[in-house]
Amino acid sequence: MASTRNWFESVAEAQRRAKRRLPRSVYMALVAGAEAGVTMNDNVAAFAQLRFRPHVADLPAARELATTVMGQQVSFPVLISPTGVQAVHPDGEVAVARAATAAGTAMGLSSFASKPVEEVGQATDKLLFQSYWVGTRDDILARAERARAAGAKGLIVTLDWVFDSRRDWGSPWIPEHLDLQAMVRHVPQVAIRPGYLARWIRAGALPDLGVPNLGARGAQVPTFFGAYGQWMSSAPPAWEDLAWLREQWGGPFMIKGITRPDDARRAVDIGATALSVSNHGGNNLDSTPATIRCLPAIADAVGGQIEVLLDGGVRRGSDVVKALALGAQAVMIGRAYLWGMAASGQQGVSNVLEILRQGISETLYGLGRASVHDLTRDDVIVPEGFTLDQKL
Repeated sequence: MASTRNWFESVAEAQRRAKRRLPRSVYMALVAGAEAGVTMNDNVAAFAQLRFRPHVADLPAARELATTVMGQQVSFPVLISPTGVQAVHPDGEVAVARAATAAGTAMGLSSFASKPVEEVGQATDKLLFQSYWVGTRDDILARAERARAAGAKGLIVTLDWVFDSRRDWGSPWIPEHLDLQAMVRHVPQVAIRPGYLARWIRAGALPDLGVPNLGARGAQVPTFFGAYGQWMSSAPPAWEDLAWLREQWGGPFMIKGITRPDDARRAVDIGATALSVSNHGGNNLDSTPATIRCLPAIADAVGGQIEVLLDGGVRRGSDVVKALALGAQAVMIGRAYLWGMAASGQQGVSNVLEILRQGISETLYGLGRASVHDLTRDDVIVPEGFTLDQKL
């Protein structure tokens, strides 16, 4: 189906529309990676190095895409990855949650999100709440319990971040508050993207950099930079701390940010339900390998004792299939759905999810697989030297 005004046929087209519709600083915040962008670019490029082994007869007339992740039945193996303040559209994470619900999949909500967890929880019954290690143990547990009260079924703890915001192409200026000075500075960008501001005006608001999920419900909302400062000043967790939080939470529990087999085994040791092979979309330590390169060794290291997800570089349904064949149970997407939302709000997020769903089904057909659970490494040709050392 060719792209139309109301439909785009690829994630690449969603990105092109997002670039046309967003002010430059907002768009650059979505595409930015750390330092030279080596990891960010490799996340995408590495998928192209993998090849398929298709069949041509006895192909399945119907394909089963459903699976279960962190106790949640999902209609296909693509979940919404938690992302920070979403200034691309006034409906923010609520629109994303509604699109995820319509698609039958789970929504990961960031503790740095722009919408309160209570509001997002009303839009989805498959809510996974993500938290950084910010503050004391009591602060972190209180944040998790607030999310549980709002309907969160699982907890994601993100650990892949080293606070490196240096970028060779420059970092976009982000204001502490959207005051008069900030608005004047952004006037040239917004003037050539009038539709962006019009959407916010119609919604009766302006982009807000507050972080409503970091504190108690109803408490004063910290600014993004205030929250960022709390995060930077918090002592990083030990595995003992993560084991404590997992026990206190008592439900499905994911460690996000793992790229090494030894760390994956530690996640098993503390009783985590799942792990996400992630490098923060290339925003962590630059020159870390693409997540798809790390995946096979991690899947082998845990041997089915824990659910393995992949986050990073997924742009097509065929990418999802490659990840599943190499050991993932599902993938999580970030930039792809943000581009969709920038392109056309909730409908754009739904569009991206449908592109991936169709791509998974078509790829399964070509491989002669009737289900996502039938995929094996024999379906993929992995070039020599592609994967991470399994001895770690």
